[in-house]
Amino acid sequence: MAVAARGTRGGGSGGINGGHRTFFSYRIFISAIFTLLFLATFSILFSSHHHHHDDDSLPSSGNAYVQRTFLAVKSDPLKTRLDLIYKQANDHMTLVNAYAAYARKLKLDISKQLRMFDELTKNLTDLPLKPSYKSSLFEPGSPVDEDVLRQFEKEVKDIVKVARLMIVESKESYDNQIKIQKLKDTIFAVNELLIKAKKNGAFASLISAKSVPKSLHCLAMRLVEERVAHPEKYKEEGYKEEFEDPSLYHYAIFSDNVIAVSVVIRSVVKNAEEPWKHVFHVVTDRMNVAAMKVWFRMRPVEGGAFVGIKAVEEYRFLNSSYVPVLRQLENANMQKFYFENQAENATKDSTNMKFRNPKYLSMLNHLRFYLPEMYPKLRKILFLDDDVVVQKDLTGLWKVDLDGKVNGAVETCFGSFHRYAQYLNFSHPLIKERFNPKTCAWAFGMNIFDLDAWRREKCTEQYHYWQSLNEERTLWKLGTLPPGLITFYSTTKSLDKSWHVLGLGYNPSISMDEISNAAVIHYNGNMKPWLDIAMNQYKNLWTKYVDNDMEFVQTCNFGL
Repeated sequence: MAVAARGTRGGGSGGINGGHRTFFSYRIFISAIFTLLFLATFSILFSSHHHHHDDDSLPSSGNAYVQRTFLAVKSDPLKTRLDLIYKQANDHMTLVNAYAAYARKLKLDISKQLRMFDELTKNLTDLPLKPSYKSSLFEPGSPVDEDVLRQFEKEVKDIVKVARLMIVESKESYDNQIKIQKLKDTIFAVNELLIKAKKNGAFASLISAKSVPKSLHCLAMRLVEERVAHPEKYKEEGYKEEFEDPSLYHYAIFSDNVIAVSVVIRSVVKNAEEPWKHVFHVVTDRMNVAAMKVWFRMRPVEGGAFVGIKAVEEYRFLNSSYVPVLRQLENANMQKFYFENQAENATKDSTNMKFRNPKYLSMLNHLRFYLPEMYPKLRKILFLDDDVVVQKDLTGLWKVDLDGKVNGAVETCFGSFHRYAQYLNFSHPLIKERFNPKTCAWAFGMNIFDLDAWRREKCTEQYHYWQSLNEERTLWKLGTLPPGLITFYSTTKSLDKSWHVLGLGYNPSISMDEISNAAVIHYNGNMKPWLDIAMNQYKNLWTKYVDNDMEFVQTCNFGL
């Protein structure tokens, strides 16, 4: 027991001392660990600091927190401030260059602004290169001089201030240019749509002008039915000497439109002071001659005027051996040009369809060049188109002194428009040699012809010569006006413009005063007064001469 007790006491004392030793050993160990950690950290910091001074770059490895801590400790506030000022200068220099480049792209008349932009860019570029700034602020490894930095900052801010003012002023100008450009683009796009719409409209208008309205077809059919149903009422009349009496007032009207011819004759007679002295020579085609004769038998002309109706086929001399147009119609190439693939060609170009309209080779259109041979006993004749309306007595035309000229007509030129150059091909040597492109053109549709002078000047032979040369359409493209201008080039007498006002079939801007003062108004163009596409402001001038009491006009519902 005693041993045990001693052992216990001794063991107790030794345990206490052992505990103390253990505790102190642990403290020493902890202290050593912290010392080692401190030395390791100091070593890392020292090596990083030394490496930075060697190559002035950040450590590529190591603890990120330690790196940020070091940068915060080592950064120079003046250096940071210098970097910010320099970055501000560079940003504004980039912006100034951008605006200058955009100004050059727009090709604006702002040379002064461009010079100022270039000067600002140069100032911002040259400023850091000044010796005083370069040595004191941008020399590697040298400390930043605060006074020099302050001066540098002031100069940069002055330049930046000017740059901002320039940018504000320029931005408004460039924004307007952008708006203008967008507006131009919009106008261009709308114009393209307008051109397309005009082409489609012209195509539709040509189709309407060429087609026979249902009401007009109905009228012709009704008149023929009347002839078939009552043949005894419509026997051929005998010869009347008035048709060859040169002392009377003779008119030539060539048409296949019954109601149009009726309007022309009614308007002449209603405004004539002595209607019984007026003689109308109407020529139509074989298809419509019966309808024409029935109309004027059912509705005789008032005032005792005379109306004679013939088919073009009754003039036997008008054959292909004599008439160039008929000879050309027998040509295979001509037939192909005028009659094949018209719809396909028209959709590509509405003007092309106009050039290919077979009516321009119709004998009814070209009869006007054979007036002396058709009426050999007459001395003067007034030619009228079927789309005219007469508003005054026309007998004064027979009293006009033509000075030995063949054709009396109203000139249509104004400025550079409606001159020979517009109708003839002056690149062709024959045309260029014989005619003056600036010569004023005149109107076909109301022409007083001196048939004696015509025969003397051999105008029909002239027409034949030029029409034969134009078989390939190299001298002019269409119509009877170009060959008329050639045929009567030096033999046309200009009439007062009040005799003949044109354009009611295409021009909506003709003065009503000019129209009311005119002796003859002409619906030349596609918008004929008997079509639905006629212009309303002019239509009543034509419809008031329509014989609405005629039963077939009411039956066929002309919608007048």
